[in-house]
Amino acid sequence: QVQLVESGGGLVQPGGSLSLSCAASGFAFSRYTLAWYRQAPGKERELVGVITSADIATDYAESVEGRFTVSRDNRKNTIYLQMSDLKPEDTAVYYCNLQLGSIGFWGQGTQVTVSS
Repeated sequence: QVQLVESGGGLVQPGGSLSLSCAASGFAFSRYTLAWYRQAPGKERELVGVITSADIATDYAESVEGRFTVSRDNRKNTIYLQMSDLKPEDTAVYYCNLQLGSIGFWGQGTQVTVSS
């Protein structure tokens, strides 16, 4: 079965950097587009960025453009979210997502808190 496991979250000061990972299993990883989403308290889940099966990073949220980078390693069945110049408004639970037709698969999420 499909499994997505995020890791790498934590507490970081404003202006700092953090790298998240999402380890995937249960499907032909290299053939699929995956995405990072985030959800802040009291807000709707929003798309952060997408990494296509062709290894093209795209669809970054305007608020993270130029600061965040999505990438993948097909040898490790893992996608990454490299975050820099973090701001308090980046505080959220970050999720990776696989969409198979109308079915969406989600990991358990990893908390990122940006605070001094």
